[in-house]
Amino acid sequence: MEVSAQTFTASAAPLPAALADGVFPAGCPSRTVLDHITSKWGVLILLALSEGEQRWSDLRRRTEGISEKMLAQTLKTLERDGLVTRRAQPVIPPRVDYSLTGRGYELSALLVPLVAWAFENADDIIKGQP
Repeated sequence: MEVSAQTFTASAAPLPAALADGVFPAGCPSRTVLDHITSKWGVLILLALSEGEQRWSDLRRRTEGISEKMLAQTLKTLERDGLVTRRAQPVIPPRVDYSLTGRGYELSALLVPLVAWAFENADDIIKGQP
């Protein structure tokens, strides 16, 4: 079933006034948060952790193609933002587990529909089809 842009335009919800006036200025803190949570690796790590607590090596395998440096950087950013918890285990060899916080789970639930939409439409978009 083909859906026209008019269908979505007519049913799209307008931005709440407070949001419309607040997110567009360059100094809005939400821009920093959006940058962290909508980066390719940020989204994939949040989705991976929505499946439950994982070790570093599990996350590295799950988010195929991520470098160790980028994984470390993204996890530190998400931890600093209060979305991910890091739990070091006092064992030899060292073990670190990562999990989502309550806010992280809330965010991942919002990301799932976006990622599902991207997955379902990726082939047509890459091919340049409307």
